[in-house]
Amino acid sequence: MAQLSWGILGTGVIAKTFAKDLVKSKTGTLVAVGSRTLERAQKFAAEIPARKAHGSYEALLADPEVQALYIATPHPHHAAWAIRSAEAGKHLLVEKPLAMSQPEAQAVIEAAIAHNVFLMEAFMYRCHPQTRKIAELIRSGAVGEVRVIQAAFGFHWPVPYDPKSRLLNPELGGGGILDVGCYPVSMARLIAGAAAGQDFANPVEVKAAGHLGQTGVDEWAVAVLRFPGDILAQVSTSVQVNQENVVRVFGSKGSLFIPEPWGPSRHGGTSKLVLREHGKKEAEEIIVTNDRPLYALEADTVAEHLEARQARAPAMSWEDSLGNAQALDRWRQAIGLQYEGERPSGFPPHAARRPLARKAQAVIPSGRIAGVEKPVSRLAMGAFGDANQAAVLFDAFFEAGGNCFDSSWWYGQGATDKVLGRWMAARGVRKDVVVLAKGAHTPGCYPKELTRQLLASLEFLQTDYTDLYIMHRDNLDIPVGEFVDVLNEHVRAGRIKVFGGSNWTLERLIATNEYAAKKGLQGFGAVSNNFSLARMVNPVWAGCIAAKDPPFVEWLAKTRTPLLVWSSQARGFFVRGNPNDTSDRELAHAWYSEDNFERLNRARELGEKKGVTANNVALAYVLAQPFPAYCIVGPQKLSELRTTLPALSVSLTPEEMRWLNLETDRRP
Repeated sequence: MAQLSWGILGTGVIAKTFAKDLVKSKTGTLVAVGSRTLERAQKFAAEIPARKAHGSYEALLADPEVQALYIATPHPHHAAWAIRSAEAGKHLLVEKPLAMSQPEAQAVIEAAIAHNVFLMEAFMYRCHPQTRKIAELIRSGAVGEVRVIQAAFGFHWPVPYDPKSRLLNPELGGGGILDVGCYPVSMARLIAGAAAGQDFANPVEVKAAGHLGQTGVDEWAVAVLRFPGDILAQVSTSVQVNQENVVRVFGSKGSLFIPEPWGPSRHGGTSKLVLREHGKKEAEEIIVTNDRPLYALEADTVAEHLEARQARAPAMSWEDSLGNAQALDRWRQAIGLQYEGERPSGFPPHAARRPLARKAQAVIPSGRIAGVEKPVSRLAMGAFGDANQAAVLFDAFFEAGGNCFDSSWWYGQGATDKVLGRWMAARGVRKDVVVLAKGAHTPGCYPKELTRQLLASLEFLQTDYTDLYIMHRDNLDIPVGEFVDVLNEHVRAGRIKVFGGSNWTLERLIATNEYAAKKGLQGFGAVSNNFSLARMVNPVWAGCIAAKDPPFVEWLAKTRTPLLVWSSQARGFFVRGNPNDTSDRELAHAWYSEDNFERLNRARELGEKKGVTANNVALAYVLAQPFPAYCIVGPQKLSELRTTLPALSVSLTPEEMRWLNLETDRRP
C-alpha cells in the first residue's frame, strides 16, 4: 500500500478522532492541519500532534507536502472544499455526507475525475472487516432470501436544546437524515445488494414520515425503502431521540443481528454478529477480529485503493455514494425537509461556493442568430424542474461555454421556467444567457393562449423578454397570419427578439414567412424540428415532425434558417440502442429499425477510429450540417454532460457524413 502524507481540513470533533486513529494506521502520517484561524489550527496541531498548522484552508491546499486531505467541515462545506482540494491535486477522504444532495455529489466526483485524484466518502464502518463479513453472509444465503431489514442510528443531542448547534442549525446542514440517517440507508443498500449478488442496490420506492423541529430540520424520521425483489428496509434516525442503534436482517431461513453496526471494535479487537436459524434454539455467534482503530482502517483503505482512484466494496465507491445520496434526497423530499437554497425563495449555491464564470478552456462554440444580440452556444441545455439538479448542470454547462437554455411553460406549467429564472437571478447571468422559451402546445395552440403562456413564462423566468420564442406545435385550423400577427405584437412590445415554430411542416413555414414579408412583419427566424443521424421511425410524441428530408435540408441551407434541434442524439439510441432489448418502449417505437441499427454500427466504427463514442459521432453529424444547427441536449447528470462534450472536437469529412447516413457503402 502507498504511504500517504495527510492533511486535515477542519478542526472539529470528528477531525480530532480521525487524527488520533491515523497515528495507528499502516500507511498514513499526519503532516498538517488547516482551520479558519491560525490559533485554532495551532491548538489542534499541538494536541494531536501535527507538524504544521495553517490558518486558512487555502494555505493547507497549497502545502506541497500534503498528498491526501480529510475533509471534516460541517456538511454544507463538504462539496466546496472537496472540489477545491481536487483542483489542488489532493487525494480525498470526505466526511459523510459527501454533499448536501445527489447532484452536488456528482460535482465532487466530476472534480475528482477531472483532476485524477482518489475520492471516497468517509463511512468508516464500511472499511471494517465486520461489514465485509456481513455482505459475505448475506451473499452466501446464511439467512435465506432477505425479506426485511431494520436499521437505526439516533441519539439525543444537544442537551439542553440549542437551536444554534450544528445538529439543529439548518445553515449547517442540521438534522438526522444527513448526519446519521445516511448510515442505516447505506447499510440497507449494502445488504439488499448483497442479497442480489451485487455490491449495493438502490431503492425503487421511498416512503417516509418525520418530525421537523422549530429550526426546520428533522429531529427524528423514519423511512421504508423497497428494493428490487420486494426486500423492505425500515430505517430510522434522530438527533433528539435515543434509539437502539442496531441492525437486524430477516430472511426465509433465519436472521442476522448486528449489535454494533456503526462503530464495531472501535479501537481494534473483536466484534460479533449473531446468526439465528429458524427452528434452532441456539444462535451462532460469529466473531470478527480487527487489528487497528476504526479510522485507521479508513485511512488505510484510501492508500490501498489509491491507484484505482476509488474504493472497492464494501467501502464506498462513487456509484455507491451517488445511490446513497439519492436515497437521502428522496427521504428528505418525502418529509418536506428543504434547506435554504432549495426553497422557492432561493437557489442552491454553486457546488464550489464561488461566483459563476466561463472557464478559460471553455469548449462549447457559439454562433450568431439574426435578431439575437448575443452569441448563441451551439449546444442548448434542456430544462429541469429540480433546483439541485439544475444548479450543478447549469453551472457546469455555463462554465464550459454554454449560454443557451431551453425551457417551456408546457413543462409542468412553468416548473422549469421557474427553476431557470431562479438560477439566472441567483447567478446574476441574465445578460449573458440566451433564453429559448416555448409555448402554444396542442391543445393550447391558439394566439390568445400563446399570449397567456408567454406572459406567465416571462414572470416565472424573472425577465421581461425571451431571446428566442418557439411554438411547440402548429394548428392547421389557424391561418398562419394570425400567429405572425400576435408574435409581432410581442416583438414590438420587447417581449420577444426572435420567434419560430417547432414541428411545423416546410409548407407552413414557407407560407408563414411569405405572409410576414408581404405585410412587412418579422417572420420565423428559427425552426425547432427533430433532426438526427437516426431516422425518426415513428413520432416520439403525437405531432412531432423531423426536418431531415432533402427539400427541408435544402431550404434550411438556402435560407440559412437556424434549426434548434431536439433529440439530436435520438434520445439515447446511440448509447442504449440494442435490437435484442425493447424494454424501453419509447426508444424502440421511435428509433428501432434495420437502417438505424446500421447507422449505429457505423457510428460505433467511426467513433472507435476517432477515439470517441457513437453518441459523439451522432451529435457531430448534426452540427456538421450545411445549415446552422443548434442542438438541444438533455444530460440528466454531470457525467452525461462530460461524455457529450467530446463531440465538439469531432471533425467529419463529406465522405464520412454520407457513409454515416447510408448514402454510400464505401468506407471513408
